[in-house]
Amino acid sequence: MIKSQKEKIQRVLAGLFSIGAFLALWQWAVVSTTLGQLMPGPITVITSFIQAFSVPIGTCTIQQHVGWSLSRVMIAYLVAAVVGIGLGVLMGWNPKIEAIFKPLYDIIRPIPPIAWIPLSIVWFGLGEMTKYFLIFLSAFSNITLNAYEGAKSVDPVLMGASRMLGANRTQTLLTVVLPASMPFIFAGLQVAISTSWATVVAAEMVRSTEGVGWVIVSAQDTNDMNQTLVGILAIGIVGFILATIMRGVETRLCKWNKSE
Repeated sequence: MIKSQKEKIQRVLAGLFSIGAFLALWQWAVVSTTLGQLMPGPITVITSFIQAFSVPIGTCTIQQHVGWSLSRVMIAYLVAAVVGIGLGVLMGWNPKIEAIFKPLYDIIRPIPPIAWIPLSIVWFGLGEMTKYFLIFLSAFSNITLNAYEGAKSVDPVLMGASRMLGANRTQTLLTVVLPASMPFIFAGLQVAISTSWATVVAAEMVRSTEGVGWVIVSAQDTNDMNQTLVGILAIGIVGFILATIMRGVETRLCKWNKSE
C-alpha cells in the first residue's frame, strides 16, 4: 500500500514537472524568439482564461460555454452508450445478429464524424440535433467495437457451464456474457468520451452561439489567437477531467478485474 502511494505521488510530481517544463519552454520561446509575434505566452493565456470566468466571451462566460458543450456531449454520449453496448454485445453473442448488422457497421465505422456534416445539415437542419448526431457517431463507433470484441472474447466454457446449470440464453447473456465484457466496454467508453469531447468542437462549428467550439471559431473570425488558446485550454482541462472520472468509475466497478 505504501509503495502504491509513493508511485502515485511520483507520477503526479512527474506530470507536474512535465507541464511546468512545457510552460517554461513556451514562455521562453515567446519572449526570446519571433514566436511572440504569432501567439501570446502562457502567462497571458492563463490570465485571460481566469478572467473568462467573470468576463463573458460573446454572451457567456467560459464555464457557461463549457456547460453548453458538456450538455451536448453527455446527451449524445449516453444515447451512444446504450445503443453501442446493446448492439456490440448482441453482435458478439449472436451469430445471426452479427451477420445482419456487422457488414453495415464495418462500412460506417471508418467514416469520420466530420464527413457527415453536410448530410446531417440536410437531415436535421442547423439546430441541436445536428450536433447530437455528430457526437453520437463519434462515440458509437468506439463503444460498439469494444463491446463486440468483449462479447466475442467470452470463454465458451463459461457459457457452456451456465447452460449446464440450467440458464437459458437470456440468462447466459445477462449473467455471463455481459459481465465478462465489462472491461472491454469500459475501455470503449473511456475512448468514446474523449472522442465525443473532441467532436463537439466540429459540431459547434456548424452553427452555434455558445460552447467551447464556438469560442474557437469566433476567435478565428477575428484572428484572436489569445481567445483561441483560451478555448483550447478549456477543452484540454475538461477532457482531462472527463478521462480521469471514467478511469475512476472503471476502477471501482471493475475492481474484480484488476490484478494486485
